[in-house]
Amino acid sequence: MQRESDVFVIVVGAGPAGLTAAHKLAEAGVAPLVLEADPKYVGGISRTAEYKGYHFDIGGHRFFSKAKEVEDFWTKVLPNDLLTRPRKSRIYYDGKFFSYPLKPFEALMKLGIFESSRCMLSFAHARVRPVKDPTNLEDWVRNQFGRRLYEIFFKYYTEKVWGMDCRDLSADWAAQRIKGLNLGSAVWNAIQPKNLRNTKKDEILTTLIDEFRYPRKGPGQLWEAAAEQITKMGGRVAMASKVTGLEKRSDGAWDVRYTDASGEHVRKATHVISSAPLREVIEHLTPAAPKEMLDAARALKYRDFLTVALIVKDRGAFDDNWIYIQDKGVKVGRIQNFKTWSPEMVPEAGMACYGLEYFCFEGDGLWSSKDADLVALGARELEALKLGKASDVLDGCVVRQPKAYPVYDDHYADNVSKVAQGLTKDHAGLHMVGRNGMHRYNNQDHSMMTAMLTVENILAEKAGKAPKFDPWRVNQDAVYIEAGTAGEEKLIQGGGRAVPRAVARA
Repeated sequence: MQRESDVFVIVVGAGPAGLTAAHKLAEAGVAPLVLEADPKYVGGISRTAEYKGYHFDIGGHRFFSKAKEVEDFWTKVLPNDLLTRPRKSRIYYDGKFFSYPLKPFEALMKLGIFESSRCMLSFAHARVRPVKDPTNLEDWVRNQFGRRLYEIFFKYYTEKVWGMDCRDLSADWAAQRIKGLNLGSAVWNAIQPKNLRNTKKDEILTTLIDEFRYPRKGPGQLWEAAAEQITKMGGRVAMASKVTGLEKRSDGAWDVRYTDASGEHVRKATHVISSAPLREVIEHLTPAAPKEMLDAARALKYRDFLTVALIVKDRGAFDDNWIYIQDKGVKVGRIQNFKTWSPEMVPEAGMACYGLEYFCFEGDGLWSSKDADLVALGARELEALKLGKASDVLDGCVVRQPKAYPVYDDHYADNVSKVAQGLTKDHAGLHMVGRNGMHRYNNQDHSMMTAMLTVENILAEKAGKAPKFDPWRVNQDAVYIEAGTAGEEKLIQGGGRAVPRAVARA
């Protein structure tokens, strides 16, 4: 084991949260060391994979945020390569495609008078007799849309994503992902003229935005640029560096153990910022975490998924960014068209690249299938959905993403709370950020905000001042910070330090 020179801050993970933290530190004159386990890609789940010149996301990543600091960060890192793209997505149900957000008149025609009447009566019933204090996802969505629309457009897709009954999922997940969206807001958004919405600058829910920014070569392009800039500012991004242990020293600092191609290393750091899965971090602590804290961490669950990227002849079958597949007859959960995110993702004229997303658990039948079998499955299901012919699929590859989604089961909130309290009490200098680091279904910008506030706290402490922010409050209680106009609200203002309603002071 090699003991390396000390550093002030080590960042574990080169995803959006980790690289945002490292970039902000480097700008402030603090040279961080970033340890990333992946040998090739930065960006975490927001990376862009490449296969034979084709680029594709690991899930879709819209670049839209209400927080001015986040929008400014994206612009600063990639000033000349951010496109403005139209948003289009649909739901596939019963052999038909429905716009999402729902367009009431389209839905009426496609569902038919009888089914539409059932939906409206169900919605009216939910309005008159809502479930009080809904705790599970089924009851929460039923309150917003009525039971019949929930069954048609939400139930099967959601259970496919999570591998769980909707009644076993916490209402927090739905509240965070579609806060404020109900049938009434969907109808109003559909009939209100776009120019009126923009002129009024009314609050626009993220679920309802019409356009977003997007890097020419995918989100990974932005995070690759961020990593390069960190290096130029004096920091270091070490790839293929897997953290194996975090030891609290008697002097209050941390020894970080990690392995790379040259062997095992130990680096001392005053602060550690980690976006690694919360469960794994707590299990790697020395001295060992208290039993209650350790048990809570081990109870946290994750959902995994894989992307089957198909290179196909472009027949113009659809121009959606993605389509939600609400159908029991196929295993695919969502289909992306990467050419509609950015034409530069596809290098050849007359070709397209579709990403078929399959939700699974690491080690199950889907996850363990051979890549060739998954490509063949994707081609068959693409044809079954009438989005292409299997014979038009010329090539494909598979990317597996473990721990893509932190699971919101009945006990996740209590377990996360116990871990967070334990970290605050007994593990000063260890800062958890990001989606997996905080076991919270954060969007990219939420993850970035947890990192920005953490850096503010570290820099304040370095200057002999008290930390001012509690990053654990970002996106807490389902307050969706993107709701509003892009870049409208500042996270941090000089002096008074104004903070959005989802970010609380420490």
